[in-house]
Amino acid sequence: MRILLILLLLLAPPAAAQTEIKLATWNIAWLTLKPAGHPDLPRDMRVREPGDFALLRGYAQRLAADVVAIQEIDGEQAAARVFDPATYAIHLTDEDDVQRPGFAVRRSLRMIPQRDLAALDLRAGARRSLRRGADIIVEAPNGTRLRLLSVHLDAGCREDAFGANASRDCQGLQRQAEIIAQWAEARRREGMAFAILGDFNRRMGGNDDFLRIVEEAAPVARPTEGLSSPCWADSRGGRPFIDHLLIGGPAREWLVPRSLAVLAYGERDRSYRDRLSDHCPVSVRMRLP
Repeated sequence: MRILLILLLLLAPPAAAQTEIKLATWNIAWLTLKPAGHPDLPRDMRVREPGDFALLRGYAQRLAADVVAIQEIDGEQAAARVFDPATYAIHLTDEDDVQRPGFAVRRSLRMIPQRDLAALDLRAGARRSLRRGADIIVEAPNGTRLRLLSVHLDAGCREDAFGANASRDCQGLQRQAEIIAQWAEARRREGMAFAILGDFNRRMGGNDDFLRIVEEAAPVARPTEGLSSPCWADSRGGRPFIDHLLIGGPAREWLVPRSLAVLAYGERDRSYRDRLSDHCPVSVRMRLP
């Protein structure tokens, strides 16, 4: 009987292996190769020196994410100073903005770019326009696909209520929430696993209006819920997250519990906020079926 059991176990097909990936978002704050004084840059902006790019590349290597939603990127050459082109493929939105969102994707994954979510730029053509959304599909070696949207949304409405009497920034953010909700609803109808990542410029505490609009279209998991970010924390402690990962569809079941991590910088002098970024990388791990 024991011999028969061993033979059956040997003949049984192996259990399907799961692929684990690390998914991150990182606003790298005016990542540009343009010189100081360039008309596209703020007058008082401190441009990065070679040592600053070396520091950023070191943190990208420590992050070791498989997919990074990146924001405020001025072209692929700037991104390549942080993400090794031999390891990562870069995709950015198709616009002239100095602060473009996009992705750095490990080359072991297949990246399939989709059309930009151009509607997010509510002031297209203006000198200080808003940003589009970068939209891609990532395919793991086992064939599992994940649709991803990298966003950098309107600032100036961190926690105020939406509505007809809200500020211009809050009305703009409400419109962006509705556009993202339409995108998420399309993924729900397709049955597609998805995630929306980036700098939302929104704290999303309690019964948040932004989150409510998105979740009415498609339920999402938010790993940052109820937590504070240690990024540039001081004696008063951490700050509310404004960088989030909203994970929907089948991907909610792929999220590894308690895998949220923030890669806080070791440099504590405040000058490093300009040399590195005022945002830290935020990541989670996912087990793809």
